[in-house]
Amino acid sequence: MLHAEALFLRAGKVRDLYRIDDERLLLVASDRLSAFDVVLPTPIPDKGRVLTGLSRFWFAETAGIVPNHLLSTDPADLPPSLVGEPGVADELRGRMMIGRLAEVLPVECVVRGYLSGSGWKDYRATGEVCGISLPPGLRESDRLPEPVLTPAWKAPAGVHDENIPFTMVERLISPELAHRVRAASLALYAHGAAVCERAGIVLADTKFEFGVLPSGELLLIDEVLTPDSSRFWEAGTYEPGRAQASYDKQFVRDWLEAQPWDKTAPGPELPPEVVAGTRERYVEAFERITGASFARYLQEDVIAR
Repeated sequence: MLHAEALFLRAGKVRDLYRIDDERLLLVASDRLSAFDVVLPTPIPDKGRVLTGLSRFWFAETAGIVPNHLLSTDPADLPPSLVGEPGVADELRGRMMIGRLAEVLPVECVVRGYLSGSGWKDYRATGEVCGISLPPGLRESDRLPEPVLTPAWKAPAGVHDENIPFTMVERLISPELAHRVRAASLALYAHGAAVCERAGIVLADTKFEFGVLPSGELLLIDEVLTPDSSRFWEAGTYEPGRAQASYDKQFVRDWLEAQPWDKTAPGPELPPEVVAGTRERYVEAFERITGASFARYLQEDVIAR
């Protein structure tokens, strides 16, 4: 465990957060899996390391679009007084990020390039996605005429996040900052989609989170373009009009939808085949997008670029 001098802030759905000092934050990605805003009781082995490795890759890829919070992923950069018991550094390696401490914006910036998930359900009911009108006659998994930002309010723990119109984002964080966030989100999605396309993956949708430094600088924070925060589809079998083969949480969601569960805590235990299948999909997303061996990442904490 970390030494008591590391100020524990909170345990999120996936990450545990510690305040190192007045300018730095430690984020430790666990193997917890959340679905339908419920943390499930069954962890996915190595999931935290997949998320951290992919996020590190994407933070480097997108630094020219918007600055980010990442300072280091090396336990050696933690103050020695914070690393308590022997072996803690080895446990942190591959699943930790030291980030700049910023004021987190209370908005999740979901960018959709394809019609799927809750967006597809909204469209079937209203012809819109989160209040944005779309052409008639679209099918499930169809590519949208252009990517759209469908923001959500970040609800407190235990409460479902709520889709909100862009006008509400303007009220929550100011019109000027809202427009900066929208422009950054759409640019990040466009770059991510192009990189994924080269890897044979369709980036159907994803979500971004942002923070602001005291100077007013906007930062990309948390995680970026991971299987937890994105829908990654297999490009080789992509076909509109149906659900798609994916490398993300949809495999778990599909299993959960078939269970007698009301989507409130506690969630059901996942069977071994669902755990193994989820890990396999996360690892494949990591390897195809980064071009690196996940086994090598576990051994050396190195992403081949």
